[in-house]
Amino acid sequence: MGTPVPESPVLTARSLVKDFRGFRAVDGVDLDVADGAVHALVGPNGAGKTTLFHLLTGFHRPTAGRIHVGGRDLTGKRPEQIARHGVARSFQITSLFPQMTPREHLELALQAGTTLGWRFWRSDRALRRFTDRALDLLDQVGLAAHADEPAGALAYGRKRALELALALALDPRVLLLDEPTAGMGTEDIDRTVELIRRIRAGRTVVMVEHNMTVVAALADRVTVLQAGRVLVEGPYAEVRRDHRVISAYLGDARAAH
Repeated sequence: MGTPVPESPVLTARSLVKDFRGFRAVDGVDLDVADGAVHALVGPNGAGKTTLFHLLTGFHRPTAGRIHVGGRDLTGKRPEQIARHGVARSFQITSLFPQMTPREHLELALQAGTTLGWRFWRSDRALRRFTDRALDLLDQVGLAAHADEPAGALAYGRKRALELALALALDPRVLLLDEPTAGMGTEDIDRTVELIRRIRAGRTVVMVEHNMTVVAALADRVTVLQAGRVLVEGPYAEVRRDHRVISAYLGDARAAH
């Protein structure tokens, strides 16, 4: 599109390629994510969004190309190594321990970020040092009133909020969200949009999202993928009017006004 990235990028990808047994899912992608921005990755089904997301977070190793975060070359690093450099992600499918409470989930996640690691046999007293921070994170995502309910009893939208709190427990500089509103009704979508607006302060957010109304509400910049390549990139208001995007979505890109 020729529109410059407004701030220096915190995350970059150059000539990124991912092949699967002769199928090229990501084909020479260049990406610049500005520090402090909300950057959306969108595109029709099969465009390569999820594969690119996995590459950026270390769940796939690139066939070719480089990935840098904060100036560090993290190409081919494992997810836990990338996380240590300030990158956290949520998943499209929520995986929680149904009998554990949100507070207990957060206490364990916060413990894992210390020298204690994932030591499940630690006493309740040892975990209580993380209680205040756990409750603060739950308050940030609107779950303070549900801190001691079994996670399995939470409504779907609240489970997604808990997953987001777990990602925030890593205190990430870059937060990657995979379909943060997938499967939600209108009320939960609105709540999640407001939540992302709140937690973006002081960090960068990269999200894969199908709901173009959500993209319109949140994204500073949008990268549209098609067949593993960048089709177009720029501010949402500009991208949504691009004839290539309209064609790729068969008119769906007109949906948000």
